[in-house]
Amino acid sequence: MDTPASLDLELIEEAVAQLARLNITANLDAIERLDRADARLRLHWSGGKALYRVAVKRGLRPATLGAVALRLKEFGPDTLLVTDHVSPPLAERLRELGIQFIDSAGNAFLIHPALLIWVKGERPPDRLHPSAPSRAFKASGLRVLFALLAVPGLVGQSYRAIAEQAGVAHGTVGWVMAELPRLGFLAEIGGQRRLLQPERLLRQWVEAYARTLRPKQLLRTFQAPTIHWWHELDFAHYGLVLGGEAAAARITGLIQPQTVTLYGTKAASLLFMTKQPMRSAPDGNVEILSRFWDFEPTPPELAPPLLIYADLLATGDARCLEAARAMEGRLLDRFAG
Repeated sequence: MDTPASLDLELIEEAVAQLARLNITANLDAIERLDRADARLRLHWSGGKALYRVAVKRGLRPATLGAVALRLKEFGPDTLLVTDHVSPPLAERLRELGIQFIDSAGNAFLIHPALLIWVKGERPPDRLHPSAPSRAFKASGLRVLFALLAVPGLVGQSYRAIAEQAGVAHGTVGWVMAELPRLGFLAEIGGQRRLLQPERLLRQWVEAYARTLRPKQLLRTFQAPTIHWWHELDFAHYGLVLGGEAAAARITGLIQPQTVTLYGTKAASLLFMTKQPMRSAPDGNVEILSRFWDFEPTPPELAPPLLIYADLLATGDARCLEAARAMEGRLLDRFAG
């Protein structure tokens, strides 16, 4: 069997070993990524068998669940998520989303004719330690990557121009741009810098944004008696732009917002609060985050589409995933050809 270099064979073998405790045996067939899956896994048990397409993902977290779920839905019903550890709350969310999984701690959700496996609450092995992310996928680096992905042609401009659009120091751009070729995301072609694998970069950015950058940007959360006002409110009057579910509703018409996400400054959030009938609440239906980019989105009252898409996936909510799927095609079309 030929094994692709990027296949996390050790993790798959650890997760499959846990299935043996349930009298399920497995045969792994490594494959090329023609369908974006990592491998095929054949499971056998008394009276039945199943063939799964495998997607391997370490370090699954609530913030990254939406992005992972969207990928898995593309593979069809016979897809199996293999990961290092699924906490009980994540296990419940995966089951609600209909995503089958196994992990190296022994947790599992498998559903197939004549087979139902549901195990949660198993603790991860002590040796599990998440690997440190590349500097480019830490907070300041993510701001640079966001600008490169959101502003057409920016990658070919000067470091100073990139720094201005991303709202970061000139030196930050320097080390991010130096790291991207090593990660396979940047090359100089015909004397011009070009982004490589933009689709993969976009998806990695979305996951890292939800995990690392988004929590740092949260300024205030409020509870409003109703959020219907997002249709008519002049957000520019408060120095705010609309993101998240409400912005996606304007763009796609496929979602009924349950929260309103706004981006602006701390001063803007205070002004907005004094003019609206709402109170501070940690889990409220209105959230205001700090704007972290310095380019003008189109239209100016909405956050950049990439950020709206990332906000949708950060919810991990099934109804948001459908709107995100509709937006994804438009985002990826920019990089076609």
